[in-house]
Amino acid sequence: MSQNGVRPEKRALQREIRERLEGAAYVVLTDYTGLNMEDMTALRGALRERGSRLNVVRNTFFVQVAGELGWGDPTPLLDGPTAMVWGAGDVTATARALKDFGKRTGRAVMRGGFFGDRLLTAEDMDALASIPSREVLLGQVVGTLAAPLYRLAGVMQQKVLSLLYVLKAVEDKKQR
Repeated sequence: MSQNGVRPEKRALQREIRERLEGAAYVVLTDYTGLNMEDMTALRGALRERGSRLNVVRNTFFVQVAGELGWGDPTPLLDGPTAMVWGAGDVTATARALKDFGKRTGRAVMRGGFFGDRLLTAEDMDALASIPSREVLLGQVVGTLAAPLYRLAGVMQQKVLSLLYVLKAVEDKKQR
């Protein structure tokens, strides 16, 4: 035992959780009850594609580390077995992957999480999952910016065509 009464192996686990959380842009807490090894492997693979990782954590360790990081009290989100999904990429893609997996299997329910140091509820996570992907949002922005230019080009083309029709009519009149 160390001087604080915490065994070295527990301290190492807490340190590992802290290192992962310090480098994460977001953390999603999920209930993994009922998932077998195949399901966990499939879920981990789907999350890895989105730049996220999944680790099972002890609730008491997570509460302690979250407190040390100044994130507040996550205790309301920690009821039963908990897996933390963390990463630095697109939180909406991760939330969407978890939501889709949950729909397919009926398991792996998002309880909430943290985005930066802001506590997110399960409803917040569902809202994040419904946001379109970054590529779709960028496409919408480009489309919104380009629409007036397309309209302007159409108007200008019509004006040029009108001028050509007038000039053609004048030419035809002079030839008669």
